[in-house]
Amino acid sequence: MLRPMDFGTAHEQHSLFGEILDWMLAPLLLLWPMSIILTYVVAQTIAHHPYDRELSEVVRAIARQISVEEDAGSTLRTVSLELPAMASEFMRSDEVGLAIYQVLGTRGEFVAGDFGLPVPEADAAPIGEVRIRDEEIRQQEMRVAYLWVPVTGSQGNQAALVQVAETLEKRSRLASEIIKGVILPQFVILPVAVVLVWFALSRGIKPLSRLQQRIRRRESSDLSPIDERDVPDEVKPLVSSINDLLGRLDQSISAQKHFLADAAHQLKTPLAGLRMQAELAGRDIDAGASNAASLKQSLQQIALSSQRAAHMVNQLLAMARAEDREQALRQQDLNLAAIVTETVRDFVPKAMERRIDLGYEGPSEDAGVLLRGQPVLVREMVRNLVDNALQYTPAGGTVTARVVADPFARVVVLQVEDNGPGIPAHERELVFQAFYRSPDNTIEGSGLGLAIVREVAQQHDAEIAVDDAQPRAAPKAPGFGPGTLITVRFPAPAALRRAAAS
Repeated sequence: MLRPMDFGTAHEQHSLFGEILDWMLAPLLLLWPMSIILTYVVAQTIAHHPYDRELSEVVRAIARQISVEEDAGSTLRTVSLELPAMASEFMRSDEVGLAIYQVLGTRGEFVAGDFGLPVPEADAAPIGEVRIRDEEIRQQEMRVAYLWVPVTGSQGNQAALVQVAETLEKRSRLASEIIKGVILPQFVILPVAVVLVWFALSRGIKPLSRLQQRIRRRESSDLSPIDERDVPDEVKPLVSSINDLLGRLDQSISAQKHFLADAAHQLKTPLAGLRMQAELAGRDIDAGASNAASLKQSLQQIALSSQRAAHMVNQLLAMARAEDREQALRQQDLNLAAIVTETVRDFVPKAMERRIDLGYEGPSEDAGVLLRGQPVLVREMVRNLVDNALQYTPAGGTVTARVVADPFARVVVLQVEDNGPGIPAHERELVFQAFYRSPDNTIEGSGLGLAIVREVAQQHDAEIAVDDAQPRAAPKAPGFGPGTLITVRFPAPAALRRAAAS
């Protein structure tokens, strides 16, 4: 049974089997009544041909029996007719239909036949050529064949008229027989065609059912590719896409498992320190020790461990925000100079505590450098870059946050530069991995700062480059080196690019 095809409800779910069946049977059912109409028209045309030929032959036969006699003392000729027996038999009415004829002379006088036939115009047909027309005679539709017969006289060419008319019963009966012979088999063929289409479609769609069963039998943890050997060619692109998705899911789940394991390991250290210091303080109290210095040291270690754990949790939350695709889509126009300036102000106390010269170079907050991005993520990126630079720059060093405006309005550039030990060339890709720690690194950290920076950059289609800073005057002391220059190039907003182009 066909269902109505509604092209407006795009979200409505349909059966693939039903959709294909609709599109296959709907044209068939639409063409069937058209076939009946065309068959009727063709049958009517075919039914006219033999009877029209018969009428034409009768008209010619009657015309051949016309005789012409010249009137004595007159230039006119008299037309007479002697109808043969064959024509007389044809003219008799039978149980099927009625046939009549008429012969008129050159002056329109009645010669023979029936008075009820209307006379056509003399110029309606050439003389000597049989023509056929439809007429309503005695309230009946009749087919009329007529012929203007040439008669030569002293006054020039003249013509007599011969007409034969026949009712349409015989033609209708023949047309009905033709229609029955063509249409009736279709009533048998159409249901058989529907059954065959349904059967063929059921057989053709079975590979999809087997594929569905294979997928349903898979374990939820099985992300291996689906075997494409028994898959129809039309479905292979879909299965290939599913396999690609399964591969990406497998990689994502593996990365999440690795991330959770590293996060648990990183949190384990400060939590273990908290527990140990708390147990030591409890033992000293139970032993009756009244050493305030020892107790104060334990409390300081507890505070330091809790601070490390809180920093780790904050970094994990920042990483989760950076990986949130929906949040990254909520972008707006940002003033990058204002964000960097505000971040530098926030880190001034930490820089003073570590005796590091922290500064900003670039446009003022009022001038502004527009950037299309997500404010929380961009601010988190700047904070991690500045915090990372302060973390690895020794006391007495310099850290500079810089915003560079492109005069061609193609990119918006953010740079953070320090004169610390620098990052070796072979580690410049590894440092952006979550929880990566250099084997020679003795500075405490979570290993998430630059991973967050890379994730935010990817969400904003930005490019990251790591180079040696090579400051003009680097102090010659342990811990100092070529320094690190991290450059982030954001694509400029489309409005700025259009303004620069104009």
